[in-house]
Amino acid sequence: MKVLLINGSPNKDGCTYTALMEVASVLEAHDVKTELFQIGTEPQRGCLGCGTCFEINKCVFDGDMCNELAEKIRNSDGIVVGSPVYYAGPNGALCALLDRVFYSSTSGFKHKPAACVVCCRRGGASSAFDRLNKYFTIAQMPVVSSQYWNAVHGFTPDDVRKDLEGLQIMRTLGNNMAWLIMNIKSGHQPPEPENERFFTSFPDGK
Repeated sequence: MKVLLINGSPNKDGCTYTALMEVASVLEAHDVKTELFQIGTEPQRGCLGCGTCFEINKCVFDGDMCNELAEKIRNSDGIVVGSPVYYAGPNGALCALLDRVFYSSTSGFKHKPAACVVCCRRGGASSAFDRLNKYFTIAQMPVVSSQYWNAVHGFTPDDVRKDLEGLQIMRTLGNNMAWLIMNIKSGHQPPEPENERFFTSFPDGK
């Protein structure tokens, strides 16, 4: 069992990393392996909506980390996406990357447990948390909860380590993620439900 931790911060060892490592410590205690994926400081191309991914099953732009990340998600049992809060939202580079990853590869993520964690100095955590969860719900991924919204507060990693309630929330998230994955892996799953698929776009203006 393995959970992919996606650090959506340009700061390799900053507040987001600190929160993710708190989640990871609990997952590892349950014998759930973790892998950290850093988006770093590379520019991230936005989605063009070209639709080529529907034909080739991956993003048409193959020169950056989009398709690599999609493959890592497919090969994981669950994911946790972390982001700092910028202007009451997640890091724009992370959202540009996730737009392409989820648009091109959603079919490979269905029923895979997912969660996000956000880090802010003071405000904007709830709106950033809400934004990231929308990726999971449109992809039919079970959203793993904690005992409060998944946020830590602080301007530095040392500040985050002083946020005792925030760290507690991260640990509870790790426990719940491990619990759900172990239940899924137990082999007592019912058959997957069949999906309907209709698109209401009103192309004729009616």
